[in-house]
Amino acid sequence: MSVLIREWKHFSRNVMVSVGVYMGKTRVAFIDSGAKVNSSYYCNIVLEKGLLSDIRTICRHYRWTLQQDGAPVHTARTTMDYPKKEYNFIEPHMWKIQIALVLNP
Repeated sequence: MSVLIREWKHFSRNVMVSVGVYMGKTRVAFIDSGAKVNSSYYCNIVLEKGLLSDIRTICRHYRWTLQQDGAPVHTARTTMDYPKKEYNFIEPHMWKIQIALVLNP
């Protein structure tokens, strides 16, 4: 029986990434090792310098909606206020309603 997974000591054991998927996919945004991912880091590094440029290219002139999970950095007020002028944003209190509408049209 061959082993499919090998452990390499010179690689990080933890990797945090973010990616966007819809009509295409963004490049993977790798979070800097040791970075404190707060709202400022998420908005300025992950979104602005990472995902948003690819999303703008993929969606071009179409209006699009950003949906995130309930991670504290996603639900921080400064994150939710960040780019509302550019795209729709589903606020956390609406997630259950949106899911219900999709599952029960």
